[in-house]
Amino acid sequence: MIGKQTLESEPIPAAKVKEILEEFSEKHELSYEQNVTLAHVTNINKLSLEDTEKLIEELEEAEFADFTISKKLAVRIADLVPRDMADLRLIFAKERVSPSKEDMEAILEIIEKYDLEDEILF
Repeated sequence: MIGKQTLESEPIPAAKVKEILEEFSEKHELSYEQNVTLAHVTNINKLSLEDTEKLIEELEEAEFADFTISKKLAVRIADLVPRDMADLRLIFAKERVSPSKEDMEAILEIIEKYDLEDEILF
């Protein structure tokens, strides 16, 4: 669009997107894209906003042997809530630094502290 420019960019979790869209929908009619986004984040959202923010903070503050978790990566982990080592490896697949098995186990222990709203059984 002409005359529009991104001034700042920060990753936010799906739970926050859901909250923003729900508040916006109270005063305005959502566009098609906004409705699709709201439906998507409602379906994939596994943790409450408070738990998501706590999890992100805890992941960023955690100390690991070879690396630190960035905000972007912490948000991705909090949105996807991996349940096992294979899922966690997929999240780190495109990262430059891959954590050790011990570090991944520590990440999974942090994730296990938070109760999931919907148990997904396959």
